Amino acid sequence: MTELAQPVTAYRAVARPARPLLVAGALAGPIYVVVGAVEAAARDGFDITRHSLSLLANGDGGWVHSAMMVITGLLTVAGAVGLARTPAAHRSPWAIRGLFVYGAGVAAGGLMRADPMDGFPIGTPDGPPGTVTWHGMGHLAAGGIGFLGLIVACLVLARAFGRRRQRGWAVFSLVTGVYYVVAFAGIATGAGNGAVIVAFCVAVMLGWTWITLLMYRAARSPPH
Repeated sequence: MTELAQPVTAYRAVARPARPLLVAGALAGPIYVVVGAVEAAARDGFDITRHSLSLLANGDGGWVHSAMMVITGLLTVAGAVGLARTPAAHRSPWAIRGLFVYGAGVAAGGLMRADPMDGFPIGTPDGPPGTVTWHGMGHLAAGGIGFLGLIVACLVLARAFGRRRQRGWAVFSLVTGVYYVVAFAGIATGAGNGAVIVAFCVAVMLGWTWITLLMYRAARSPPH
């Protein structure tokens, strides 16, 4: 009986600290979407069909968006650490790494402000920035690396869920990853039309929804 109890005790020692981390990861998406939506509606001159959300880090009140990115990025990193402590984490190590990279990329993007452009903040000339700053370049690099991490996590877990015959999650993960690839490609090519910008905003919301539900699912899963 003692020998059988030892692995159970060892499992619980790992499982208990995992749940708060997973809850933290689940909170990242709602915080990002809600704060971003309020900012987009409240900031004068911001137009969701012209401006990416990252531009909200500029101007008066820009610190709110920067702080939100840092906080939600770190919460996502915490969630990735929590997933690594769950029993099934060893089956999809690249998904854990991808989510960690995504969270780190969001946090780093919050520390490095995107350059003003396309008339935002008010008074900024239309079109791309006349001068690209180091923090503008850093923001783009952090975002690009982070997005790739999320795409990897989605596609790896799509395959893992498929192997476990969890069709709903397999399709959800695959659609999220593929849609993110297409939307990211549109933004990366510099196609700054309204449809591409709105499509990318949808991708961001879809990605956060996937992360939130994934973390919630892991936090609610009973011990095996």
